[in-house]
Amino acid sequence: MKKKIVIGFLATLLSFPTSGLFAGPLDGQCIALVHGILGFDDTQGLAGGLVKYWGGLDGYLRSQGAKVTTPGSSATNSIPVRASQIQSAVSTWMTANGCSKVHLMGHSQGGLVIRYMVSNLGFAGKTQTVTTINSLHQGAPMADIVLAAIPSWLQPFANSALGLLAKLVYRDGRPQDAIAMGKSLTVSYVKTFNANSPNKSGIKYYSYGSQMAWADLIQHPVMALTHPITWAGGLFYGLGGGNDGVVPLNSQKWGTWKGTPSSYWFATGIDHLQATNLAWSGQNFYDVQGHYLNIAKNAKAGL
Repeated sequence: MKKKIVIGFLATLLSFPTSGLFAGPLDGQCIALVHGILGFDDTQGLAGGLVKYWGGLDGYLRSQGAKVTTPGSSATNSIPVRASQIQSAVSTWMTANGCSKVHLMGHSQGGLVIRYMVSNLGFAGKTQTVTTINSLHQGAPMADIVLAAIPSWLQPFANSALGLLAKLVYRDGRPQDAIAMGKSLTVSYVKTFNANSPNKSGIKYYSYGSQMAWADLIQHPVMALTHPITWAGGLFYGLGGGNDGVVPLNSQKWGTWKGTPSSYWFATGIDHLQATNLAWSGQNFYDVQGHYLNIAKNAKAGL
């Protein structure tokens, strides 16, 4: 009798759909994590998978029940070029994974890329929410400073050299244009971009960001070198001195501003690279997984 009861219980259990069991809080959500400049698809990563742009966050979000893609595009190029590449990749992925709509989440220039997709490439109908992370919605003054230091006659040569370097590093066959990339980050370009890429009604826009407390060479060995330049440029363009090493904090705000992550007591802020846990660089200084789970849960709830 007991054996029959057990068998009956197992049969009843197996008769229910299993897709929702242990799926986690993001059950059924479709998410595209879109990289910024010099980025790449985390399916393969760089250096044989030793370097991941999102530092394992795509896998973590999948473990919480989401469907996640990390589409790749030209490491150095303009926003329209990258947006076209990303849209094609995401559309193909959505069809293959049964996603009618997707939560777009873009880091740095990737935030402008997803905004362009929605505003200018007819992707609004496939978009559930737009979330930008450490993006440059008022520009990155450091780009203005760097481009101003390169004479116009030298720019084509610099572009060729940087493009060749990118092709050697990424080896994906995509077109590269470092000067177009640089110009897309400038304050003047982004001002025009904003005028031509307004938010679409019916879609909620969220933004998150971070900043460094100071140019700490121990925690921020790369961004400590760029922090003073961004600080000076931010003050010059009226964006304030607070920054993540690349983007002024005030430039990171768009739509509904959701703030910055809480770093551990010993951390000196979170920089531009740590914001995505690039090469696992952020997880020792703040709860990266918890932060991105909150980002995804907010997008799901539409708060």
